[in-house]
Amino acid sequence: MTKTATLTTRDAPVDDPAARMRAVGRAFVPTLIAIGLVTSVVSALGAPLIPTLATEYHQSLQATQWSLTAPMLVGAMVSPLVGRLGDGPHRRTVLIACLAIVTAGGAIAALAPGLWVLVTGRALQGVGLALMPLTMASAREHLATLRSGEVIATLSVVAAVGVGLGYPITGFVADHGGAAGAFWLGTAASAVCLALAAMYVPRPTARTAPGRLDWWGALTIGGGVLALLLAFERATDGGWTSPGTLAGMALAAVLLAVATRRELRIDAPLVELRLLRHPGVLAANVTALVLGTAMYLGISLMTQLVQLPIGMGESVFVAGLCLVPLSVTSLAANRMVPLVSATLGARAVIPLGTSLLAAALAYFGVLADTAWKAGAAMGLVGLGVGFTFAAMPSLIVKAVPLRETASAMSFYQVARYLGFSFGAGLAVTLLRVFGDGAVSPGRDAYAATCVTGGLLCLVAGAICWVLTGRTGSDQAAG
Repeated sequence: MTKTATLTTRDAPVDDPAARMRAVGRAFVPTLIAIGLVTSVVSALGAPLIPTLATEYHQSLQATQWSLTAPMLVGAMVSPLVGRLGDGPHRRTVLIACLAIVTAGGAIAALAPGLWVLVTGRALQGVGLALMPLTMASAREHLATLRSGEVIATLSVVAAVGVGLGYPITGFVADHGGAAGAFWLGTAASAVCLALAAMYVPRPTARTAPGRLDWWGALTIGGGVLALLLAFERATDGGWTSPGTLAGMALAAVLLAVATRRELRIDAPLVELRLLRHPGVLAANVTALVLGTAMYLGISLMTQLVQLPIGMGESVFVAGLCLVPLSVTSLAANRMVPLVSATLGARAVIPLGTSLLAAALAYFGVLADTAWKAGAAMGLVGLGVGFTFAAMPSLIVKAVPLRETASAMSFYQVARYLGFSFGAGLAVTLLRVFGDGAVSPGRDAYAATCVTGGLLCLVAGAICWVLTGRTGSDQAAG
């Protein structure tokens, strides 16, 4: 094997990045970002459409909530498997196949004659949520070290950008073309990404797979994650001590314990859990879990309160517009990370972001009483998201070998999804607690819940500060 075809180090995938980039073409990075943006927008399609779907299909709001829950469940469940398949010679094939599934799911949802057919289509679209680690692994392999770090940080933030854009776009299209129109729009966007991936995403340089695929591990990990997410979903309605919630958590504990024991004993695990021994990897995953809980709790409350009569009484479209500043400022913060890292030190970037998120949630809960104040709070949320989610992937990338990138990032994605799902259930629980069990909690209950979410953000920042301090350097998130 010649020197120019060899992977030299885990941080520098090729000896001549400029030559590799010329071979890849200028459309490579825009294609990766488009894939990340579209899959995040598609995943958010269900939220603004829930009232519309309930009306069109003559179903309860609780039933139509599955149009949002199903893709998250599928995304979290298949992420470890997709990540492992992407660590090897088949990454491009897996990426294209998953985008084809997402596109087919969108068409099924748009044509669905009934709610549960629509939920099936939405579940297929959830496969797209597992693609972000593959785009990050591709960027790391085919770009120069500095450029790949910038692109990976952008891809991590793109999920928040997609939510901020997806809500108002979905609301506008649904107002004029119904729910089917919104799903057709998502289908068309997915099809474009499928074509771009086929044209511009290069094949991996690896010629051999990282090891025999652990199907038993895939079943136990996927089953455990699914059981845990369903338990969180059940807790939203039945409470955390209900038999269904406790049974789901118990099943999840058993399956994940079995999976952990197996993954630590076999030579080619689906998820390399030993990487959690590295403080940076542990910090990224624990912070993602806690911060995901706080962030989803806060954003779900914000979008509700903008629309509720006890809040601002605005329309779904206006509530969506309030999320646009989140997209703008998260991208801006992403660009500012190198400057902040150089000024304050890399270790301070994530705690700074979590502090901004905490301030945003507290400001919204206590002071925001108009749509423009809600937009300002979302802008502050975007700054926090940009600093935190742009920096966390670098903690992992610095610690893992190139061949483990997609798998390690998939584990990180699952931690985020678990946090998001737990945050949704926790929001309902806290509203009941602070609202003294009322069916329709008052404004004070929302304020107290938002402040609690802010405190969780500070906890996430403290955890990251402590864990990254164990690395013995100030390059924790640079």
